[in-house]
Amino acid sequence: MIIPHRQIDPEALQNLLEEYATRDGTDYGEREVSLEDKVASLRRQLENKTVVIWFEPGEESVNLILAEDIPADGDV
Repeated sequence: MIIPHRQIDPEALQNLLEEYATRDGTDYGEREVSLEDKVASLRRQLENKTVVIWFEPGEESVNLILAEDIPADGDV
């Protein structure tokens, strides 16, 4: 299920973006990118709708996914 980012408390959204940006396996290429820049990039992607916040009820987990990867049975 998609969670509109504008409906999330700003502090909670910031925490979500920071947590996502610092996860193991999150690769930003060969150059070092600051956490601030990573979060800003994620915010831009949320704004232009290339990335969405996805809640998986069965697992009770939240993730960021590419909009093109929304499951076929997803709540759009």
